[in-house]
Amino acid sequence: MRLQHCHNYHDFRTLAQRRLPGPIFNYIDGGADDEATLRRNSASFDRFDLVPNVLRGVRDVDLSVQIMGQSIDMPVYCSPTALQRLFHHTGEFAVAAAASKFGTMFGVSSLGTASLEEIRKRHSGPQVYQFYFHKDRALNRAMMLRAKEAGVNVMMLTVDSITGGNRERDLRTGFSIPFKLNLAGISQFAAKPAWAMNYLLHERFRLPQLDGHVDMGKGAMSIGRYFTDMLDPSMTWDDVADMVAEWAGPFCLKGVMSAADARRAVDIGCTGIILSNHGGRQLDGSRTAFDQLAEILDAVGGEIDIMMDGGIQRGTHVLKALSMGAKAVGIGRYYLFPLAAAGQAGVERALGVLRNEIERGMKLMGCSKISDLSRANLRLATL
Repeated sequence: MRLQHCHNYHDFRTLAQRRLPGPIFNYIDGGADDEATLRRNSASFDRFDLVPNVLRGVRDVDLSVQIMGQSIDMPVYCSPTALQRLFHHTGEFAVAAAASKFGTMFGVSSLGTASLEEIRKRHSGPQVYQFYFHKDRALNRAMMLRAKEAGVNVMMLTVDSITGGNRERDLRTGFSIPFKLNLAGISQFAAKPAWAMNYLLHERFRLPQLDGHVDMGKGAMSIGRYFTDMLDPSMTWDDVADMVAEWAGPFCLKGVMSAADARRAVDIGCTGIILSNHGGRQLDGSRTAFDQLAEILDAVGGEIDIMMDGGIQRGTHVLKALSMGAKAVGIGRYYLFPLAAAGQAGVERALGVLRNEIERGMKLMGCSKISDLSRANLRLATL
């Protein structure tokens, strides 16, 4: 299979699986525990049918939306994800370039493999910085100041990861950063020599947002220990309120799933919330973001920008989320698999496929702009 033969999420996933060593593919593909939430994230969209309207004279479709003060040309953004240079040597630079070409927002993770400053020098599109709350409050302040000076538009605090999820696929191969593979993992790397050559011949793998804090060489701290040793499980709403005030700009919380927490986010001045179960990688058995959308929208809709991520594999999934009332949706695996398959060209093809599906779906729904979609376009499916 070649990139030009990829026409949907599953095609990109297949191509990535052929090109990546097993431990790295499974790091992207896997979830926590029994992976029940991972499976349900996409399946949740099947619970609703779309109800189109016809003869609406739809000639052109405007896919643009505004989220957290940022204007984007399509209602989909590239969520921040970690370790992207493991998947392709161009990593975040490829994703940022593709997102900029499509006029949408992209995010850089605290565990990203390109620096905020380097990406901002190359691309001026809306940029999010995703970070975790550390025990070291001075480090939190320094990270926010660095992001502000780099020109980041939106600060995103992930609140569902005070400890790492139980990702058993990684345990089976011994996958970790730095690499400490078991025999099963090593054999899978040996089967993909092209990836190994690509990895070794390009820039050294590093985590520039955490330089001086996490040693990716032979040193003191792995990613696993980063979560257990550096992140603060005692984080409270008062801590977040202080960060919102200090940032003094668009600030969102990623991982909010209850109406009560959504109300607290409004009360402390957050600009947006992202309903998310971390792609099924944290608390297995948790509710899906799409299934929780209506409850949270009914509680705080109109008071705060509400987005969601998790399980997006089709343009119709996006349309269902928007019809329910989400302002936009985030994608992760949807762009990581094509990144692994073909770098920037892969991400561009994936975003193009998704945009075409959304635009085609809008026309078939009888909608010329995103605000035309509403819950009137949804019905519970008859199973």
